[in-house]
Amino acid sequence: MNRLLSVLALTLPLAASAQTTALDARIAKLAAQQEKQVIAWRRDLHEHPELGNQETRTAGIIAAELKRLGLEVQTGVARTGVVGILRGGKPGPVVALRADMDGLPVTESPTLPFASKARTQYNGQEVGVMHACGHDTHVAMLLGAANVLSEMKKDLSGTVKFIFQPAEEGSLPGVTGGAKLMVQEGVLDNPKVDAIFGVHINAQTEVGTLKYRPEGTMASSDVFTIKVKGKSAHGAYPWLAVDPVVTAAQIVVGLQTIISRQTELTQDAAVLTVGMVHGGVRNNIIPEQVELTGTIRTLNKEMQQQIWAAVRRTATNIAESAGATAEVDIVNYAPVTFNEVRLTEQMLPTLRRVAGPEHVVLQKAVTGAEDFAYYQEKVPGFFLFVGGMPKGKDAATTAPHHTPGFFIDESGLTLGVRTLAALAADYLAMKK
Repeated sequence: MNRLLSVLALTLPLAASAQTTALDARIAKLAAQQEKQVIAWRRDLHEHPELGNQETRTAGIIAAELKRLGLEVQTGVARTGVVGILRGGKPGPVVALRADMDGLPVTESPTLPFASKARTQYNGQEVGVMHACGHDTHVAMLLGAANVLSEMKKDLSGTVKFIFQPAEEGSLPGVTGGAKLMVQEGVLDNPKVDAIFGVHINAQTEVGTLKYRPEGTMASSDVFTIKVKGKSAHGAYPWLAVDPVVTAAQIVVGLQTIISRQTELTQDAAVLTVGMVHGGVRNNIIPEQVELTGTIRTLNKEMQQQIWAAVRRTATNIAESAGATAEVDIVNYAPVTFNEVRLTEQMLPTLRRVAGPEHVVLQKAVTGAEDFAYYQEKVPGFFLFVGGMPKGKDAATTAPHHTPGFFIDESGLTLGVRTLAALAADYLAMKK
């Protein structure tokens, strides 16, 4: 009996290893077959970007492809979102894969043959529209993964839910959208999701590389607005005014000391940026009001609350010292993107098999934000980065995300397809 148990102890891991190797080879082969189509989808979407909650053309392309694959398809989720459900041939858990769909109000540098020429109105201005953060690649990679996993349907032990999400970059002021609205509308239910995975292309990470971090990997994002109210007067007689322009300028300078002098940056990174200043209509009229708008980024809730309090204190006290008033409004856009530690550790072997151990890199936390965090508040989630920078290029010289020159090397998309498909297949196999 002891000898039999010893033989089984040796045989079972070998069998599991052989099954894993066969699965990896199958996913790699199917992903390679999808490469041209994935690139074609990406280029079409890149040439025709749509802003958040306006992704009707994009949603139509996604829904048509998912229906062609025979999936159960839901449209109009969180306004323009699309969800596809693939039920495997065997019972098991439910895993979700997510891609965001929206572009940005950025005018693209016309260097690519498929560069965007789209124009729209945004915040009262005519602007270009561009996939300046790579969401076109996310959609294309997830469609590729849907094709790969559909070919493996009978062997999957569980269900895969493909979530194509609108408005990750945010909605127009006063309009709810994105992951928060998808969760509110029950995207993680019916069937109930057990875990969720997402990837983000990165223009400063070399093609072939995957980057990850357990726990807090991307910052929370808050939007603050400060309305500085004074007293208007002729610009030639400033002593008759309570000048909100000068007061607002002092508040901008004062806010900088919150990070540089009041925040323990050895604990975690934090950022406070004033991005908009609006006030006045003429050179020689001191206005009655100036409005400041900006963003706060933190990596833990305690620090977030401390900075919120400091912003209110700084703005109101500086305004009071000038005889003005300051109304401070702070709204949370996205929580910290928090990778559940156990899930991250479970899936690391998958990443190392797909990309090779030397190409899976532990990264530092970043102060960019992702509304993927709303899914992670409800179920365990793992969010990671896929390299999109040409091999051998210096990251310091590449155009960053959200800029007109943003560029992605499409040879990195197949790794994204393989990663998404392997994460889903491995998770279902582990949990069956």
